[in-house]
Amino acid sequence: MRLMLSLLFGTLKKKRSLEDSITKIQSGDVQLREELIVSFKPFIAKTVSSVCKRYINDSDDEFSIGLIAFNEAIDKYSTEKGSSLLAFAETLIRRRVIDYLRSQSRKQVILMDLQNDDDEDQTQSFLESEKSLQEYHKEMDAQKRREEILLYQEELKEFDVKFSDLVELSPKHSDARKSAILIANTLAQDPDLMKILYEKKRLPIKTLEEKVSVSRKTIERNRKYIIAIAIIISGPYTYLKDYIKGVLDE
Repeated sequence: MRLMLSLLFGTLKKKRSLEDSITKIQSGDVQLREELIVSFKPFIAKTVSSVCKRYINDSDDEFSIGLIAFNEAIDKYSTEKGSSLLAFAETLIRRRVIDYLRSQSRKQVILMDLQNDDDEDQTQSFLESEKSLQEYHKEMDAQKRREEILLYQEELKEFDVKFSDLVELSPKHSDARKSAILIANTLAQDPDLMKILYEKKRLPIKTLEEKVSVSRKTIERNRKYIIAIAIIISGPYTYLKDYIKGVLDE
């Protein structure tokens, strides 16, 4: 299902791009490694902060430990591990920061809710609890995503559009797909046009043509796709909106 959504909205390329970057870095691309680390500094700071239970900036020793751990994660990461780079890096950062804090007597007050003095089992228990909590949230997100897709499928039926047909209906070229999504956004932001769409169950092509810089033929060719995207943008589809957010933010 998620692969279908990636194909539909053109997000698969980004995921592969990150994997390709890791491969190049592990092959010796030093500049790309530095660029990747810089781009993920907010992620590193957030992960370290969650362990230290206080705000962390890049001048803190704990941040440096997190930075080193993220670099270590890049070296050790493999898609064969079955987890994403960020999930793997987060686990490694947490472990390295906890080890560091345990070695610093002045940090014991921070560790009181994580472990007793020299209690390795307690530290491991904390990490396992964190992992269990993450898995729980992932499962809840997956369940909500499934419910959202079911709701979306029912709404599409009103417009004679099948969810399973959307990949085929999606414009094949990225520029054409982006253009169709922007047209759908123009439609979704206009209450009068959306009212026509929902009442008459058809796309108000003539009026829409006056608001966008594309031909009527282009709109007609992508009619069902535009309707499908406009429904997402205007509806309560939090998860599905993430797949098109990147295009709309450009």
